[in-house]
Amino acid sequence: MSAYRGVLGNSSLVRLFAGEFISGIGDWLYLVALLVIVYNESQDPLLLGIVGAARIIPYVLLSVPAGIIVDRFDRRLVLLVTDVARGLIMVALTIIVANDGPLLAVVGLAIFATCFSCFFRPAIGAYMPSLVRDERELGPANSLFATLGELSFIIGPALAGIIIAASDLTLAFAINAVTFAVVAITLATLPPGLPGKPAGGVNPSLPVDDAAPVAATEDVAVTAGADGPGAGAAAAAPAGAAAATDELSTRARIMALRRPLMGMIALDTTAGFLFGGLSVLTVIIAVDQLNAGEAGTGYLNAAVGVGGVLGAIGSGAILARKSLAPAMLGGAFILAAGFVILGFSTSLPPALFAMAIIAAGSLVADVVSTTVFQRIVPDELRGRVLGGMQSIMTGTYAAGSLLLPVLVTTLGPRLMLPIGGVIIMIAAFISFTLLRPYLTREDDAAVDAITRVSRLPLFAGVPAPALEAAAGRLVPVSVKAGDVVVRQGEPSDLFYIIGSGRFAVDQTEPGIGATHRLRVMGPDEVFGELGLMNGTPRTATVTAETDGTLLSLPGPAFLELVSSASGLSGRLTDRYRGVGTAAS
Repeated sequence: MSAYRGVLGNSSLVRLFAGEFISGIGDWLYLVALLVIVYNESQDPLLLGIVGAARIIPYVLLSVPAGIIVDRFDRRLVLLVTDVARGLIMVALTIIVANDGPLLAVVGLAIFATCFSCFFRPAIGAYMPSLVRDERELGPANSLFATLGELSFIIGPALAGIIIAASDLTLAFAINAVTFAVVAITLATLPPGLPGKPAGGVNPSLPVDDAAPVAATEDVAVTAGADGPGAGAAAAAPAGAAAATDELSTRARIMALRRPLMGMIALDTTAGFLFGGLSVLTVIIAVDQLNAGEAGTGYLNAAVGVGGVLGAIGSGAILARKSLAPAMLGGAFILAAGFVILGFSTSLPPALFAMAIIAAGSLVADVVSTTVFQRIVPDELRGRVLGGMQSIMTGTYAAGSLLLPVLVTTLGPRLMLPIGGVIIMIAAFISFTLLRPYLTREDDAAVDAITRVSRLPLFAGVPAPALEAAAGRLVPVSVKAGDVVVRQGEPSDLFYIIGSGRFAVDQTEPGIGATHRLRVMGPDEVFGELGLMNGTPRTATVTAETDGTLLSLPGPAFLELVSSASGLSGRLTDRYRGVGTAAS
């Protein structure tokens, strides 16, 4: 929870996540209702399959154009417009279903709604990094968003079942229309997400080595315009030539990212292919391999939901760490192990366990990939790159749904599924090799300081995620010689870590007025903790003897840090015994 508290303190992210969570529940509710109404009206499994496939085609065809639009307009506005459009389509579907309208109209509007859905992933993936307060918040934010997505996957279909049993399908479409209204209102309250002009958050620039193609392209354009034979013509070039140059520069910048993008695609496409096939294989595995009957399919899918939630929740603490390498390799290993276990399972319990860890590993790998992407891709390119990756991933998932069941039926699950696990690990090591320079976050002064402090015996046993969360809430403070940082008798509100300089601790005896120097502190020492733990005013004064720097931590965040490790509170108190009263 320490990893998530910082994210939950970001009001913009909380509002965005709350709105999208409600919308996600509505989406799953609507999807179940759509499939039910198509099958009830047609009684044709082939038509049901065609509808499912038709909802995938827009993602393959429109993801790249959607990404281009996301990079040219306010991302918040793109989300708002597409959500309003889908909400209006849901209103139309509600009217058609309520009046027993033609099935063809229902299917057509459903596919039309999917065309607007293609904008969601590029837009949300490009917009979210502009809302986080710094890079340390990015991983936990993605993890929390994934957690809510998994919860909506469980709640939406369950709610659909209740509604279908107690009412009719019209209500499901109407509820989904309302959820789009909710998220639209939420988006209207959030800050804009202009491409290339984030108000804050994470906006990386290309590494020096990777940026060379961009510089070369720009140099050629400048040289041709200023010193080339056609200098005058270049100066008077129409807007179309400038646009062509911009497009060339954009392509060169995307090419500069080819190494890390290939690293992400290697693991993502492998996992997507196998996970897509597994979504179809559950029926075959439940009936033929486990002899659990058709009901076993439902149990296996439920295990996927549970595993996804646990994986998403657990990834929050992992992704708060400085390096994402353990999370990426660990997620891939868990995913691979799940396929091996599933291949050798002959009864339902181990198969349920295997499905759960497959879902958990897949979620961790996906969130790691998203976080790395947002770390390294510049803001103005995120939509286009995400759109291209969405198109590739959708095609890979569909290919897995088509081909993996055939391979499993031909080779048998005991051979094919473990082979799939081995392929995942090979892909993971390829990804790790390509992404290794990008998996470690560059720390700032706050993280460096708390990392040094964490090595002191005083802070032994404090979990790394708790330290990372605390680092995200540290505020740098510059002081001049003679500045009073803490004054005796004032309320206790902050905990301090000394970055540089010397600080004197003096105490005035009540009623006497005599002042005694208790000690002088230097870099990596801390003060201000006792008043926070005891809920008492400051009992001493701390003055800067030299110019220096401090890192302050709000009282509630400090108390969370203290509560994260048993014995830390006692060690903080014991350090002053025999020395005198601390600067609490």
